[in-house]
Amino acid sequence: MEAYVKSNIENGIGTIEFFHPQSNSMPSSQLRNLVEEINNLSKNDEVKVIILKSGGEKAFCAGASFDELISIKDFETGKTFFSGFANVINAMRKSPKLIIVRIHGKAVGGGVGIACAADYTFATENASVKLSELAVGIGPFVIGPVVEKKIGTSSFAQLAINATEFYSAEWAQEKSMYQDVYETPEEMDAEINLLTEKLVKSNPEAMSQLKEIFWKGTDHWDDLLAERAGISGNLVLSDFTVNAINSFKNK
Repeated sequence: MEAYVKSNIENGIGTIEFFHPQSNSMPSSQLRNLVEEINNLSKNDEVKVIILKSGGEKAFCAGASFDELISIKDFETGKTFFSGFANVINAMRKSPKLIIVRIHGKAVGGGVGIACAADYTFATENASVKLSELAVGIGPFVIGPVVEKKIGTSSFAQLAINATEFYSAEWAQEKSMYQDVYETPEEMDAEINLLTEKLVKSNPEAMSQLKEIFWKGTDHWDDLLAERAGISGNLVLSDFTVNAINSFKNK
């Protein structure tokens, strides 16, 4: 199957689904399309709540595309590349609609950022998490603020430093990255349906004001995440990082 980002609206629920054949990794084009869909549904008065999910049955999101990462040869290209997930996170936090994220499998790197940028996250027991950036010579700089906001500095540091280890969905729930964890996707989807049906009947203005409270203190994130993208854009040019990425890809 070819990569896609698509959305639909049904009974007041806007659903966005993304897919990439390489474990739902995200090249720049996918990230731009995802931002566009989030913004479109956020502006649509017909939409009361947004569900964000990925296709396939394996990984939820493997993070940034390694094929594109290794092709970066200059700072501006690198900063633009790393701004991709920054733009997704900022679109999610600035949306006036509550965003429910459905995690059916492993979340790595930027996938963890998406999970943490959700207003409410559902997951299955298979949805373990990992921040692998340090292992390839970079660091989770762009997604760091949203991960730290969601799970705290200590747990963020644990993920960022122990960059080769997956942490279980149970761990993620204990740290409040996930709100609810289910044994099967079917059980998870049934609960997502129950919650979203309730939210569709809730006061849109009240939900929007709640969201503003949830994200209080993040108004500077447009600049902060752009700055963090610059850090990664510089690091990715180093010989250390190029060699680390090539070694990682060849495993």
